[in-house]
Amino acid sequence: MKRYSNKLIMTVLAGTALLFTACQEGDNPIDFINENETRGAVLRTIEIFSPELPIGDAEGFFGLEAEIQTQEDGDNVDFVEVYVAFNDNTGGTDTKDEALHETIDPSEFFIGEFGYPRFRSEVTLGAMQATLGLNNSQVRGGDQFRIRYELVLDDGRRYSFADNTGTLTGSFFRSPFLYSADVVCPPIGPLPGVYTVEMQDSFGDGWQTTTGDGGPGLTLTLSTGEVFEFLICSDYEANANCSGGGSAGTATFTMPDGVESAEWNFPGDFYGEISFQIIHPSGATIADVGTGSGAGPVVINYCFDYD
Repeated sequence: MKRYSNKLIMTVLAGTALLFTACQEGDNPIDFINENETRGAVLRTIEIFSPELPIGDAEGFFGLEAEIQTQEDGDNVDFVEVYVAFNDNTGGTDTKDEALHETIDPSEFFIGEFGYPRFRSEVTLGAMQATLGLNNSQVRGGDQFRIRYELVLDDGRRYSFADNTGTLTGSFFRSPFLYSADVVCPPIGPLPGVYTVEMQDSFGDGWQTTTGDGGPGLTLTLSTGEVFEFLICSDYEANANCSGGGSAGTATFTMPDGVESAEWNFPGDFYGEISFQIIHPSGATIADVGTGSGAGPVVINYCFDYD
């Protein structure tokens, strides 16, 4: 039988106790803060909701629920500052440096499931535009707003994105302090006004969409039940709704008020000679279809409906 000295046994027990204690303490998020006193505070992401901002919707918002963790369980947080900035990603010169948007008071905090204070923040598109001095024409699909949160403690210390480390931004803490919200262009009801369809035929003998002689034209079906048809008159087949002749034709129509949807459909390009553009009442091109395009729905650039 092997004999073990008391010294060896005590060493093993001490090591086991240390390992157990380390596992227990290491699973608690606040341990990181306690071991790194100079950081002082963490803003942990719980949920991001409404991360996209539909263009033209002043009430569309970026939403965040976040949890505050400090050495004093969040009791030493004086307030949270919210800053906003704007990146013009669509070729303009309207990028805006960040500005203070609002302040969140501790009275708006609530206690989360782990005993730490949380808050919910909703920052609307209209309010951010007002803070940064942006009008609707300066905000386009593809642009981006950035929202930054800054914790201000009761001793004057501040913690935000610039104080972050890889540990805090990783999957465990998810504490970036800085978030982005993209401006998007969802389908909307067509805006009323006079639309123009510019049509071309590269061969110069009018449109032949589904047959060598002609065929139906580009159609627009409204939710009201009205149907419009557009095509260049063919040299080989008559169509009462055609316009122009030979190489080019232009047609207009008036979109009435109250239309909920408008579906454009292209019957096809039999010889690969047809092209056309749909022009919004503002003068913006909302569709540009080139020669050789297949039959099917026409993709509309909804962003231009706000120009």
